[in-house]
Amino acid sequence: MTVHQLRPRTPAESALIEIAADGETGAASQAAVEALRREGLPHRRIEAWHYTDLRNLMGRQAETAVQPAADASGAILAPLLAGSHVVDFDAPDAGHALNGLTVARSAETADWQTTPNHLDRGLDTVRMLNAAFGASAVDVAVASGVALAAPVELRARAGSRSHGFVRCTVGAGATATFVERLEGEGAPSTGVSHLEIRAGARVTWIVDQEKGASASHLGQLNVTVGEGALFTLFVLNAGGALVRYEVHAQTAGEGAEIKIRGINLLEAGQHIDVTTTLRHTFENTKATETFRNILTGGRGVFQGMIKVAREAQKTDAKMACNTLLLADDGEFLAKPELEIFADDVQCGHGATAGEINPDHLFYLMSRGIPEPIARALLVKAFVAEVVEELEDEAVEDALMQRIDAWLARSH
Repeated sequence: MTVHQLRPRTPAESALIEIAADGETGAASQAAVEALRREGLPHRRIEAWHYTDLRNLMGRQAETAVQPAADASGAILAPLLAGSHVVDFDAPDAGHALNGLTVARSAETADWQTTPNHLDRGLDTVRMLNAAFGASAVDVAVASGVALAAPVELRARAGSRSHGFVRCTVGAGATATFVERLEGEGAPSTGVSHLEIRAGARVTWIVDQEKGASASHLGQLNVTVGEGALFTLFVLNAGGALVRYEVHAQTAGEGAEIKIRGINLLEAGQHIDVTTTLRHTFENTKATETFRNILTGGRGVFQGMIKVAREAQKTDAKMACNTLLLADDGEFLAKPELEIFADDVQCGHGATAGEINPDHLFYLMSRGIPEPIARALLVKAFVAEVVEELEDEAVEDALMQRIDAWLARSH
């Protein structure tokens, strides 16, 4: 007989489960709620959650912090990029808004047991919670060979109890830009997206996360990149009390390329975790991943894993995580990892952490620039070069405005 020791649940953990159970909308949701009751939230003894002890962190939240927002309608946000086609999870439209784009609400809800699992373990907490809350599915498709005339912004209304589940397919040779927008206070939110990029397509996916000071969010983006296709991801985290965003990408053909860039901006009281897994399973594929972090407080986590299969010869993969510490009470934990089974590859990773270079600061001040302005220039330059790699002026301008606003608020 096997005896399992049950861990007592925290009040917030119990409240989260009951909220999910109250909103249960079908068999898939009910199964996820039962799994959540059985497994509970992950804790630091689970390797993937060692630095983000969700059970403990949720336990620190007041019970009211996991209640739905009183005003579920929320405010209507302006799109991050002017002219974007907005897909609102609270009222998704149907039909053909842009030439070559199809957006449709599905009658299905998220089912974590049937959707692809890109992890090396059976239990996927983010997908399980997303299904437990009965996230409604939205299907997005871009036709083959089409270059979308405008970006597509995927979002929920601020203040709403948001749980999105997106299935997105970009056809062969197509070009598209997507913006995943995350804002709002109040209830915890989840978001799971499955993106399939077919041969020769070029997709840019931007995550703009600026949740409120008391909000929590668990997100996951699963991507397959087809032969000769290019996937560019940019993640901007500039808010939220507890945020974990997972990216699980894998090549699905020779010549596939993955570019991931990200910026984490942290203040006191925040916990932001970015966890990525890049799998190379075909020859001649490439991946580059760079994160820049600025801390004036709080705790940041970066876990990056590059996996190269035995058959994935000629893989070129690099990963870097650089952190600028502007306060003594900020903490950043970086855990880059490589798992390589092929013998003809170029792979590497690195992580740095430090303060503003005093020589650079002295150089600017010696030319008459006051110290506060000199420090601000150096901090902005630290992250601006990552944004400029996007090579899209409209996107760069929009993101730099968000970063400028954070810098002005935090200094």
